Amino acid sequence: MRAPRVLPTLDEVDTGDHVCQVLAPSDDAIDRSRAFVADGALHGDKVLIVGPAPQAASEFAQLVLDPARLNGSLLSAVRREAATADREGFRSLRVLHHVMPDYRAQRNGEWLRSELDLEEFAADTGAMVVCAYSDGDWDLATLQQISCVHPHHLGSRPVSPAFRVYRTEQEGWTVTGTVDSDGAVTFGTILGTLLAHTPTVRLLCDNLEFFDASGMSALADAARCLPDRKVILHGTNETVRLAWKLSGFAVPDIPVVMAP
Repeated sequence: MRAPRVLPTLDEVDTGDHVCQVLAPSDDAIDRSRAFVADGALHGDKVLIVGPAPQAASEFAQLVLDPARLNGSLLSAVRREAATADREGFRSLRVLHHVMPDYRAQRNGEWLRSELDLEEFAADTGAMVVCAYSDGDWDLATLQQISCVHPHHLGSRPVSPAFRVYRTEQEGWTVTGTVDSDGAVTFGTILGTLLAHTPTVRLLCDNLEFFDASGMSALADAARCLPDRKVILHGTNETVRLAWKLSGFAVPDIPVVMAP
């Protein structure tokens, strides 16, 4: 069973992990890439480094995939590499993604879609995916959003989101923590992104600590925007189900099912 955890070093990355690594300006990205490649050789993994080619040292330049030169999506590329790794007898695929700011992608929600795709890919295939963000390139609010869709975290500056949404089963996403006014907008954005690509989104809420009115409103708004889709929440307690009903959200035009 996958569960959120903080990793002290990249050496602790295991199969199926999707890690958010926050780099300080003083961190040497090339040195960390070198260690990641060495761990791949040690464990029999195929290594892929995603990032602009000039950032990579020549010693492992053949492992680098420049996202600007992709023929198709990043998800398609890593799936092809995972299939190749399996055919060639590697234990798994390990991906180090140096994420560069793309403000158009942030505005359009493409960065979030990409992270959710990578989370699903890691959980479903057993690949290891580390997404490295330089805190000098990203503001704290964005880093908090990014962390919400990574079950694992490593970095010199701790980022502790109020809630996390991560893949746990072939057709389910677990929600942990607290969804309140601070994270309601992000929660709604994540749900909207999932609903745009999946007819039915199943949320496993057994470890959801608190879900306030703003969180419920964000859930209702996301579901209402795509009435041909459905959100099913499993593991909700009686208080949450009653609050949902009393808030006026338990109506046919909001395709949300609250299940115990």
